[in-house]
Amino acid sequence: MARFDGKVVLVTGGASGIGLATARGFARDGAAVIAGDIAELRSGEGADGTAVEHVRLDVTSDDSFESVVDAIVSRHGRLDVLINNAGAGGTPLAIGEMEMAGWDATMALLLRSVALGTRLSVPAMIAAGGGAIVNVASVAALSAGYGPIAYSVAKAGVLHMTKLTAAQLARHDIRVNAVCPGLILTGIFSSGVRSNHNDHSLGDKIDAYMAKTAHLAQPLARAGRPEDVAEAMMFLASDAARFVTGTHMLVDGGLMVGSRPSWDPEHRRPADHPLAEFEPL
Repeated sequence: MARFDGKVVLVTGGASGIGLATARGFARDGAAVIAGDIAELRSGEGADGTAVEHVRLDVTSDDSFESVVDAIVSRHGRLDVLINNAGAGGTPLAIGEMEMAGWDATMALLLRSVALGTRLSVPAMIAAGGGAIVNVASVAALSAGYGPIAYSVAKAGVLHMTKLTAAQLARHDIRVNAVCPGLILTGIFSSGVRSNHNDHSLGDKIDAYMAKTAHLAQPLARAGRPEDVAEAMMFLASDAARFVTGTHMLVDGGLMVGSRPSWDPEHRRPADHPLAEFEPL
C-alpha cells in the first residue's frame, strides 16, 4: 500500500519547479493530486505518467482559491493535504528604492496566499478527521543575504504563521510544518531574465552557473533539485511525521550550518586572524 492511498492533495504553484516535483511525488505514492497554478503546464511536463490534475489557480484571488477548494471537495469528497508552494521572487528592490505596490504584491503572493489557502482548506480537513499543511518558506527567512527584503520578510512571516496555525489547529488533528529550501535549481533566479527579457539562453547560463558553483556556497557539493524539497514535504505530510508539527525543515545542502571556513578546508582564515586557532580540523 502506498503512503498516500486514499488521500487528496492540493499543491499550489504546481506547474513547474518544486510544485511540479511535489505533485508528481504524491501521485506516484498513491494520492489524488490537484496541482493549481496561474501558469499552464508546459508541454512534456506530464510525460512521466503520473496522474496529476492541473487546474488554474490564482493564489492571490479569494474567489479563485475558494472555487478550486470547493471543486476538490465536491469531486473527491475530502481534502487531506495542502502544499502552500506558489511563489516567485517578488520585487528585487531595496527598502529605500521600492514602490510600496511592489511590497504589497510580494506579500500578497508569498504570505497572504498561505493564510488564504490554510483558511479555506481547514473546514474540509476537519470534516475529513484531520490533515497536514506544509508551507514553503526559505533560508531567506532565517538570515540576511539570501533574498530580496520583501521576499525574505514574507518568508519569515510564513515561518511564524506555521507555528501559530500549528498551535491553533492541533485540536483538529491538523499538523502544520514548513520547509526552508536553499540553493535549489528551480529557475526562480533565472525566470525573470527569461520572461522580462525573452532571453532563454541567458536564463540557462544562470542555472548552469548556479549548478557549477554550488560547492562554494554549501558543504554538499551539488545544487539542490526540486525533488529534494518534494521528498521533505512528503515526509512532513505523511504518517511518519504524525508527531511533528509547528516546525520547519532545512533543505539546503548545509548552507546554514556556518560560514565557508567552517566546512571548506581550502578556505581557512589567515593565520593572524583572531579566530584562526579555532578552525575545525
